[in-house]
Amino acid sequence: MKLLPQEVIRTKRDGGQVAGHDLEMFVQGMMDRSVTEAQVAAFGMAVFFQGMTMEETVALTGAMTRSGTVLDWDEQDLTGPVLDKHSTGGVGDVVSLMLAPLIAACGGFVPMISGRGLGHTGGTLDKLESIPGYDVAPGIPAFQGIVREAGCAIIGQTPELAPADRMFYAVRDVTATVESIPLITASILSKKLAAGLHGLVMDVKTGSGAFMSRAEDAGKLARTIVDVARGAGLPAVALVTDMDQPLAPCAGNALEVMETVRYLTGESRDARLHEAVMALGTEMLMLGGLAPDADHARSLLGHALDSGAAADRFARMVALSGGPADFVERYASSLAEAGTVIPVKATMHGFVRRMDARQLGMAVVRLGGGRTRPQDDVDHAVGLSSVVRVGTRVEPGDPLALVHARNREQGQAVADMVSRAVTIGPEPCEAESLILRRVG
Repeated sequence: MKLLPQEVIRTKRDGGQVAGHDLEMFVQGMMDRSVTEAQVAAFGMAVFFQGMTMEETVALTGAMTRSGTVLDWDEQDLTGPVLDKHSTGGVGDVVSLMLAPLIAACGGFVPMISGRGLGHTGGTLDKLESIPGYDVAPGIPAFQGIVREAGCAIIGQTPELAPADRMFYAVRDVTATVESIPLITASILSKKLAAGLHGLVMDVKTGSGAFMSRAEDAGKLARTIVDVARGAGLPAVALVTDMDQPLAPCAGNALEVMETVRYLTGESRDARLHEAVMALGTEMLMLGGLAPDADHARSLLGHALDSGAAADRFARMVALSGGPADFVERYASSLAEAGTVIPVKATMHGFVRRMDARQLGMAVVRLGGGRTRPQDDVDHAVGLSSVVRVGTRVEPGDPLALVHARNREQGQAVADMVSRAVTIGPEPCEAESLILRRVG
């Protein structure tokens, strides 16, 4: 019997449950254009207000996964599990660049499908494109070859993988329905399932710099993603993590790539950032059966870092993706520099008590390092570095951050934004714990 899209919309609009077969047909209609863009928008709005049951969300996720190619890694003769990590996004969140080669060095294979930044959140693809020659759209055969050779590859969503998600997200983006938890879940997991994973670890962020600022909402999203992933046959764990300050002590594309190389080579490792990498990496190794417990996992991760194996995997991934073969050794001369560096100075003595992480992310956007529309260009060189940590004692004149700008006028305007985003008080304080909750 022919599907009537308006009946699917009506059922969901009135709070009913849509059958899995009808959701499958609706997604197929999106692909063959028998379901119009207006009907997709109406369905998205109905879901936004009425929600979806677990069964509906699993069915929608599966239908979107099957709308394109689903990768099969059996033909690649891989010697370990296929694992991935996904973050809901934040400021200074450079963990993906560190974690993919680190897991590869521990015996896993990481085919990571990432996105671009929008608004105050940075994008992994934008960071990688600050590396000269790095190709974020190599095509599926090349993508699989890089994963096989380097153990990891990070690319953008290809037209073949979950194309229904690309179509649906474009409609949601212009109809104010992005924030629906079932639709967020289906969007994330359809891409991950299409990548043929054996396990997924989610980093769901909450706080001033997160997409979901309320911990309650972040916890609900984490629970939904884990349950739907398992319902679709994908083992998953989620960590809810704090984003009330930048995760790395920097924000901006080339600056975060510099932080990645310094971290992997041991040149410098920020304690809070290291905690995030180790916590997520530990979950990935246990989920993939590469470590029997957390202590063993952390030992493997530490050895991969200290031996240089993780840095070597990153170098191989960059070279195989079109970047410089000697990037790790010569990263400082390979990455663009903004030219003007302005310190943001404390005006009083005391302790850094709070940060508006979203405002710091918008400062990078103001410099040109982010975008407010998908079609905006990005300046890879600009951003913030040496960002002070919550709890740090400061005196007048101490730097709170360094602004990397194209000119002094622009840099000074952003320096004022950064100064307003940092709250200093007389009493000592400690930062919020990084790992707020584990869902699994």
